[in-house]
Amino acid sequence: MPKQVTNVASDDALTTMYRLSHDEHEEVIAARVSERLGIKPASVAGMLARLSRDRLVEMDAKKRISLTRTGFARAEQMVRRHRLAECLLVEILGLEWWRAYEEAHLMEHSISDITEPLIVERLGDPKVSPFGYPIPGSKHDHPLSSRHLSDLKTGTRSIIERVYEEDEQLLRFFDVEGIRPGVSVEVVDAAPYRGTVTARFNGRDLVLGMEAARRIWVAD
Repeated sequence: MPKQVTNVASDDALTTMYRLSHDEHEEVIAARVSERLGIKPASVAGMLARLSRDRLVEMDAKKRISLTRTGFARAEQMVRRHRLAECLLVEILGLEWWRAYEEAHLMEHSISDITEPLIVERLGDPKVSPFGYPIPGSKHDHPLSSRHLSDLKTGTRSIIERVYEEDEQLLRFFDVEGIRPGVSVEVVDAAPYRGTVTARFNGRDLVLGMEAARRIWVAD
């Protein structure tokens, strides 16, 4: 078996931790990793023990997990290849935007040190993924926003920076409604007690639940 596809489970765990901490500004704890990966807490505990043994992760006294320098580098490499695969699928192969995350997950482990630079050259060295996330190693020149659409008050205008990429059904909804990175948005009515946000995208008002609105990050 080729070397780059021998540690899929470990790579998935590391990239999940990377996305939680780096992309979503969330504390990484075992329960969140378990939920995101869809595996039992006992399995996560065993995986964390192995990753800790291999010096890829560390855990503090409050059970918060962080990537070591080696773990971060490994996660960044896999995230880079995943996001390059997304760009390749959407921009070159013409795959529907909302399908790209799942399909790229199948491809990321098969991209090697040989094929990666060829993909980068073919794509013109992209800086962000189709979902608005920076591609590690691409010299993305500004920090990720931590503001969600659900944080905005009535009358606020902004630009969508990125959207949550791991829920295919949600992405399909966003695709139908034209909710993508780079699209302007105006909050027409923020109603946290009703659990909704009415936002204007492309001149059309749309009522979103808070859960969906939290899956949209907007520029600071």
